[in-house]
Amino acid sequence: MKRYLSNPVAIVLFIAPALTLFAVFVLSSIVQVFYFSFFDWNGVGNAVFTGLDNYAALWNASAFAVANGNGLKFALLITAYQMALASVFAIAVSNPRVPLRRFFRSAYFIPVVLSVTVVCQLWASILDADNGLLNHLLAALGSDARQNWLGKRYAAIYAVAFVNAWQWMGYQFALLVAGIKSISTELYEAAEIDGATSVKTHWYVTLPLLKETYYFCLLISVTGGIKAFTEIQIMTGGGPGTATYTLTYIMYRAAFVSHKYGYGLAAASVLVLECVAVILLLGFLFRDRERKPALERGALR
Repeated sequence: MKRYLSNPVAIVLFIAPALTLFAVFVLSSIVQVFYFSFFDWNGVGNAVFTGLDNYAALWNASAFAVANGNGLKFALLITAYQMALASVFAIAVSNPRVPLRRFFRSAYFIPVVLSVTVVCQLWASILDADNGLLNHLLAALGSDARQNWLGKRYAAIYAVAFVNAWQWMGYQFALLVAGIKSISTELYEAAEIDGATSVKTHWYVTLPLLKETYYFCLLISVTGGIKAFTEIQIMTGGGPGTATYTLTYIMYRAAFVSHKYGYGLAAASVLVLECVAVILLLGFLFRDRERKPALERGALR
């Protein structure tokens, strides 16, 4: 194996098939998206070059600011919800003294394998303004918080984001459980000998060693929030008004409803750039730094 890894020709031969497929099916598509975003095109006829007109129209559209704000709200809510709960649940079920560990592992992952449509219809009925379970529970508790969760401009995006966070938390949970299992038990034994409490052990041992796993989880949740679409299309259709628009939804409506493919591809181009910016930012924040292990620093004492 070392002989092959030290041979540049062998490395090129191994990665060439994957790079070729990526270039043909992914990279070429991205290039076409940016190219046609500079044209006035209906997807069928001749494309007319318009320069930056599509980007100017997108920038001046009132829905553009709403879409970016919603993408940020979506990303922040699902990241906070998923990362916090997934971390707590993953650490809990990784403890051999916790009863019913196998049951909880399966239960937390069940929403992930359900159809997005089924999940959205389930929560749409729960959040229904007239006959929804949530409003009935609030009324039974004597609360005046009863409202039209999917029909209020300020509440709709948070309700939809919660549904996404609820369904996909189990995916983050599974990744973190796998990451915790890869940590050597000797580190926990050393922390116990050093007199560390359970909280300190997880703070100084578990969480730092899950750095790469958290990086991947954050990439999924943040970019997923920015490009949110499915739950919005099913539950609110972008409404009320444009209250739950995202860049992905603007792209969809422009291209497949209004047949303004150039305008839609301009929105897609901005979306790609935002996702790339997030990836670069997270890569910078999670870059390797020279740090001594907590056990060596005596931080557990």
